[in-house]
Parts: sequence; C-alpha cells; structure tokens
Amino acid sequence: MGDASIDEDLLLKNFYAEVSEVERDNEVLRILSCFKLNPFDFLNLPFDSSLEDVKKQYRKLSLLVHPDKCKHPQAKEAFGALAKAQQLLLDQEERDYILSQVNAAKEELRMKRKKQLRKDTASKIKSLVDEGKYEQQYERSEEYQRQLKLKVQEILTQQEWRRRKMQMRISEEEGRLKKDEEETKEMWKRKREHEEQWEGTREQRVSSWRDFMKSGKKLGHCWDSPLDPFPGFISTMVGSIGWNKLY
Repeated sequence: MGDASIDEDLLLKNFYAEVSEVERDNEVLRILSCFKLNPFDFLNLPFDSSLEDVKKQYRKLSLLVHPDKCKHPQAKEAFGALAKAQQLLLDQEERDYILSQVNAAKEELRMKRKKQLRKDTASKIKSLVDEGKYEQQYERSEEYQRQLKLKVQEILTQQEWRRRKMQMRISEEEGRLKKDEEETKEMWKRKREHEEQWEGTREQRVSSWRDFMKSGKKLGHCWDSPLDPFPGFISTMVGSIGWNKLY
C-alpha cells in the first residue's frame, strides 16, 4: 500500500513537470476569478465532495500553481487562495455552514421546479411515471448544476451582506459606548479638577472675606447700617455658624 502511494506521488510530480506554463497560468487565472465565498469553487469540486476529495484536489492544484513551479506573477496569491479553501472545507463548522447554504439553494430550486411542472403537463406526467427518476436525472444535469452554483452564490452573498451589516451595527454601538465612556470620564475629571481648585483657594477666599469685613468696618460700612435691608443678618450668621462652616 505504501509503495503504491509513493509510485502515485512520483507519477503526479512527473506529470506536472510536463505541464506547460500556459496551463499553469490558466489555472492561476481560474482560481483568482472564483467566487470568493465558495471554497468548493476554488478547488473546482462539486458540493458533495468528501474530505478525502478535498485533500487530493488541493494537493493536485497546489502543485500546479505553486510559486516555485509557476512563473505567473499572481501564482502566490492563487496558491494562498487554494490553501484557504482547503482549510475552510476541512473545518467542520465552516463546512457545515456552507453545506447548509447549499441545501437552502437546492430547496429553492426544487420549489421553482415544481412551479414550472405545474405549467408543463407533459413534464409533470413524465415525472409521475418515472417515480422521481426524471427529477433525479435533471438534478444531475449540467444546467441544474449551473443553476445550483449561481443560487449558492446568491445565498452566500446575501448571508455575507447580513453578517457585515450586523458587524457594522455592533462596531457603531461599541464606538458609541466608548465615546460615552470617554465623555463621562472627562466630565468627572473636570469636576475633580474644579473641586481641587476650589478647595485650594478656600483659605484665600476666607482671608479675603475677613479683610473685606475689616475694611468695611473701618470705613463705617457696618452690616447693622440703616441702609442694610436686613440689619445684622450677615454678621449674626457669621457669628452663629463660624467662618469655616460658612465656606
């Protein structure tokens, strides 16, 4: 078994050694033109391919476009795209997601097919006579595979757009929350600075008020003056609660 595998590898390498540069370049262009969200497309595989099929096909195509073998300026990019496609299809979660979209596409095509059969009496009768063989044959046709590929592309595009919109909303909400947090921090910072500044000038304010009161008495501006609308109010309050409590 081991010797057979070695012989197969040797034959494969010899084969690709003979592949022309034109064929290599064409494969690079094919890979780079693939629909970005469909890893099956990159590896040129049908949707029902097994994990072993994925590994074999990756090895085959990667040898074809390997930057050391292929002189195309975008060979490295194509090689990387193949590696990513294989990684996605070997990841069970990613593979299940893609296949779920494929099944959704198949279901849509079947519903569309049923509507068409209702209008086409001959096709409907043939479908009943063949007990489903007619539909099975149709789903193996190139036309159906082409439609399926396009429908999968459509569904994957819609899903990716929804994902991006959701991510955009999440980013916007995170940005808003971050901005609110920064504004709140700045508000509390200004408040602390104001309180510290107010507390730092407390003695100065008390001293200034005392000086003002003394100068007022010297100048004869007594708070018990007949001109004071509330005679003795301020001096009484100061005497009652003290300077420290007043300030």
